[in-house]
Amino acid sequence: MARIFVVEDDAPIRNEVIEVLERQGYEASYCLTFDHVVEDILAARPDLVLLDLTLPGTDGQLICRELRQQSDIPVIVLTSRVTEVDEVMSMTMGADDFVSKPYSARVLVARVQALLRRTQGSQDAGRALEHNGVALDLSRSTATAVETGRSIELTKNEMRILSLLIGKAGTIVSREAIMRDLWDSDAFVDDNTLTVNINRLRATLEKIGVTGYLTTHRGRGYSV
Repeated sequence: MARIFVVEDDAPIRNEVIEVLERQGYEASYCLTFDHVVEDILAARPDLVLLDLTLPGTDGQLICRELRQQSDIPVIVLTSRVTEVDEVMSMTMGADDFVSKPYSARVLVARVQALLRRTQGSQDAGRALEHNGVALDLSRSTATAVETGRSIELTKNEMRILSLLIGKAGTIVSREAIMRDLWDSDAFVDDNTLTVNINRLRATLEKIGVTGYLTTHRGRGYSV
């Protein structure tokens, strides 16, 4: 799951943001001092940064500009500054999105998910994954049986399920995590819908001679 770095000096707000993120399955880290924020972010190697603009002894916009000079890590500004000038300045400094306080947890999570999808999708373009005799071409949405060279095109859901499982090969991925990845929520999706998608993926792989590739762990999830 994606790693989020939170830069927020207000402890109650920071703790609330971290709790919201961790409930969604993200790994959250943060800094307690703000003298070397950019160095702390780069050392943590996060997939996304939530950055407050008003920080003791420094300014979030300057941090954003310095970070952008050294990295393309996605940044969402989280701040009580709500003027158009602040939003424009944040984007000019290199932020990717802007969420004002007080924020809705649902809106914040949706913005995080949307930005991660955009950035990770561009990073994945042209990349291939391979595990245990199956190669997944993310740019072409195809699965190939390495031994025979037989390929088949995957549906969007089949590709996302298989890429998630191969990306976490050797570990059990919970049904909830798969549903979050597919539909951004595990609260309003019929559990049987995931089972149907898993069975379709199995049937698709069988068409290229790959059988028994997905393992079901009852009450826990799936693995490859």
